[in-house]
Amino acid sequence: MCVVFARVSCYTPQHVRHVFAVGRKKGLIMLPHTPVLGQRYARFTDHLRRMFGCRVHKISIDAGFTCPNRDGTVAVGGCIYCNNASFSPGNRRLSVTVQLEQGKRFLRQRYGAQKFIAYFQAYTNTYGDVQVLQSLYDEALACEDIVGLAIGTRPDCVPEAVLDLLADYTTRTYLWLELGLESGYDHTLTLLNRGHTVAAFNDAVRRAQQRHLQLCTHVILGLPGESPADMLATVRYLANLGLDAIKLHHLHVVRHTVLEKLYHQGKVPLLSLEDYAPLVVDCLEILPPEMIIMRLMGDAPRSMLVAPTWSLDKRTALQRIAQELERRETYQGRRYSVASLNA
Repeated sequence: MCVVFARVSCYTPQHVRHVFAVGRKKGLIMLPHTPVLGQRYARFTDHLRRMFGCRVHKISIDAGFTCPNRDGTVAVGGCIYCNNASFSPGNRRLSVTVQLEQGKRFLRQRYGAQKFIAYFQAYTNTYGDVQVLQSLYDEALACEDIVGLAIGTRPDCVPEAVLDLLADYTTRTYLWLELGLESGYDHTLTLLNRGHTVAAFNDAVRRAQQRHLQLCTHVILGLPGESPADMLATVRYLANLGLDAIKLHHLHVVRHTVLEKLYHQGKVPLLSLEDYAPLVVDCLEILPPEMIIMRLMGDAPRSMLVAPTWSLDKRTALQRIAQELERRETYQGRRYSVASLNA
């Protein structure tokens, strides 16, 4: 295996294509994912800065897809917690190019971003004909200052042809495949109307890893019927799979969902911030130290959020997690070991 790690002031898309093409010929590109000095966990922002040498942001895209648990293929109605309008501002009436241009203008002005990753986020972004997928991904990469792709999807929507397509992109660009899991328990997945099993996730991970794709997964903490021990068991399971990154989300309730109805019926208790922060730290402690942490909590616009209201103040919530890490004098991977995976 050859490690390829170059550093310039800020990569152009042409630089990225060259680095990945050379790396693919020589061996698998593996960039260091360890936390930077002074950080207690491996932040995605730090990884991107080391990778590209400048401030890089994702731009969320709605490319017009649906989901197999919406269109009747495996279920109808979608996941009980899901309203894509709460997290994906993309307008599917606009082309990928227009959405990216709008996103670039906003992120440059607000955050000083210099380069961007096209994030196909809304619904299931591998649920379509391979030629259609390729056309959309190519359109994104053709936009100026787009240095990579992030593809959000489900574990039951990555057939061999799609994985082969994504593997081909890794020879010329930076790419993440995001596979939603949410829970390591099939009965919870059934309750959520996910329409797939944990076994399907295992299979998708195995086949993606055979192609050396960078993999991120999503976990929701606080799902109905799950205890803290259940949630940590899911995280331990994921820690054993060799994944490259993880997103931790708290369960929140957004408008116009089945979950909102259940919440108003008193059937969905939610975690307080005082419960959530220690739980996140428990999760960080048992994750591999090199696994990138892409998120520590979810968020939703004020206009869409029903509860919990503490998540509207994201800065305070993240500060509370940081304080808990400091209070315990702990860090990501502190309790990670082969033995702990089976605890």
